[in-house]
Amino acid sequence: MATTTGPDDGSAGAPSPTSSVAWDPARYLRFAGERARPFADLTARIDAGAPSTVVDLGCGEGALTASLSHRWPGALVTGVDSSATMLAAAAAHAVPGRVEFAAGNVEDWAPDDPVDVVVSNAVLHWVPGHDRLMAGWAAQLAPGGWLAVQVPGNFRAPTHTLLRGLCRSSRWSTQVAAAAPDVDAVLDPAGYYDVLTDAGLAADVWETTYVHVLTGDDPVLAWVRSTVLRPVLAMLDEDDAAELTAVYAAALREAYPPRSDGTTLLPFRRIFAVGCRPS
Repeated sequence: MATTTGPDDGSAGAPSPTSSVAWDPARYLRFAGERARPFADLTARIDAGAPSTVVDLGCGEGALTASLSHRWPGALVTGVDSSATMLAAAAAHAVPGRVEFAAGNVEDWAPDDPVDVVVSNAVLHWVPGHDRLMAGWAAQLAPGGWLAVQVPGNFRAPTHTLLRGLCRSSRWSTQVAAAAPDVDAVLDPAGYYDVLTDAGLAADVWETTYVHVLTGDDPVLAWVRSTVLRPVLAMLDEDDAAELTAVYAAALREAYPPRSDGTTLLPFRRIFAVGCRPS
């Protein structure tokens, strides 16, 4: 599958969505079209007819959350996020009585009543032990309710292994080792199948590798700046950040060389897990 340039959706080992490292909605929105594709592929497998409550955990700037109100016009759709800057951007998508946004950590979310649909797109790789969190969410589903999760599965790709090596090198380990991407941040597809079925859900689990077509100077670096590289640079002063970025950019150019037509291909694996509680 080919799409135009967009960012890596995250890095394990980096601060969680509840940390103090600020998210940048403007930089994130630069790649909104590419990020929408996995969200659409995920939610297309939710076979909920007319849910009344839909929750998007880790909703970000809210555009994709709001799209769920078009899919299910009779539902109250709630987006939850811990980032004040993201929620400020999401406010533009609020619709009284139909789409609302609330501050909260996905780790602490607990609804007052059972929910018909719970969605979490490209969030849980930031949360250690999220298999237990998913089991808790499954327990919050109403009969016939749906849980749908997507996580990036590219932690063994050069984007992450190269940065992990830099973070743990003698030059940088004392400053940024804690932000090194964790190769075991997410489960394999079978692991998510077990999480859903152990929670009593009928499971549909799959993986997809998107081949993103990037353009411009250092396009893979541009891809990772808003996510996997973000918490690393946040730990460095300006000069050190520039030094590490230059070394990382050179390694990325070698790992993802430009093609004769000027484009660069970036394969990006994602894992999808959708479960339904029996009625």
